[in-house]
Amino acid sequence: MSPLGRFALGFGVLGVLALVVQPLFRLAPYTIEAIRGGLTGGQWVVMLTWVLVNAHAEGWRGFHQRFSPRVVARAFHLGRHPRPAWVVLAPLFCMSLFHASRRGLIVARVLVVGIVILVLAIRQLEQPWRGIIDAGVVVGLGIGALSLVWHFGRALAGHPPPVPPDLPEDG
Repeated sequence: MSPLGRFALGFGVLGVLALVVQPLFRLAPYTIEAIRGGLTGGQWVVMLTWVLVNAHAEGWRGFHQRFSPRVVARAFHLGRHPRPAWVVLAPLFCMSLFHASRRGLIVARVLVVGIVILVLAIRQLEQPWRGIIDAGVVVGLGIGALSLVWHFGRALAGHPPPVPPDLPEDG
């Protein structure tokens, strides 16, 4: 792999990792504030249930089984076939926001728009409900960050994720 390819590979994965970790640190204080403010028994049940649902749905199924392997597969593709203009946008390439199959582009873009809408809606909630929702998101993002590091480490050790890089038909 060329030096540009190695840079693209690292920048792609680490850039996506930064995009996952940044909101984790930004949202955790809301969860801590909600807990310190005192939750009722019912609110604890809602929060623990929400955390478990997010750990499974967002963390395990969304990140570990789908998103993280695809990000790493696309990063390695970009590393092997670096295009200077794309290297600058490596994290966006790795998230399938461009040069992906039609389905991949639609899914990635709808997901980004959906996340933005949810973030704007959740910001309107008062404590403790905002903190309760953020608790699940923090757990999901934490699992997602660890998953990304795990898949990347395995790929660097010679065990790439068993998923295609989801490129358009022309490759």
